[in-house]
Amino acid sequence: MNTPRRLFISAGAAAALAGCGFRLRGVPSFAFNTIHINGPENSPLLNELRQQIGSSGSVQVIREAARAPEAQVVMDLISEQREKVVVGLNASGQVREFQLRVRLKFRLRTPQGKELIPETELLQQRDISFNESAVLSKEAEEGLLYRTMQSEIVQQLMRRLAAVKAL
Repeated sequence: MNTPRRLFISAGAAAALAGCGFRLRGVPSFAFNTIHINGPENSPLLNELRQQIGSSGSVQVIREAARAPEAQVVMDLISEQREKVVVGLNASGQVREFQLRVRLKFRLRTPQGKELIPETELLQQRDISFNESAVLSKEAEEGLLYRTMQSEIVQQLMRRLAAVKAL
């Protein structure tokens, strides 16, 4: 293909993408400057959420419970569950497939009690096959799937927090 033709095709593709409204998702902007997150301190999801919010640059995460009234908003992590459910058996009754789930219930409010996001449950689930001869590799795969689901829930939370407009 000659160079002018390539240039024409590239310019056409760029124009089509720009015309359709395509835009990469940028850093979220929040309607608040400070947040306190109530939840179990040993929760990996809580730690990842604090890190993501803090790295946005525009919001300060208040970690100390005594300073919670200073925050503009308070997020309560009501429950966080990891589940592993059998969904498939072979002819001899041995497990063939599991479903992994991560559930999170949360709400967002002001320190005075005004509800900004009512109690909401987020759910991520993945199916994973099981093989007794590969137990160690399946355990590693399970851990990876749980971490991926956790990250996706944190990203969903970030988008929901960015959607809050009025305090």
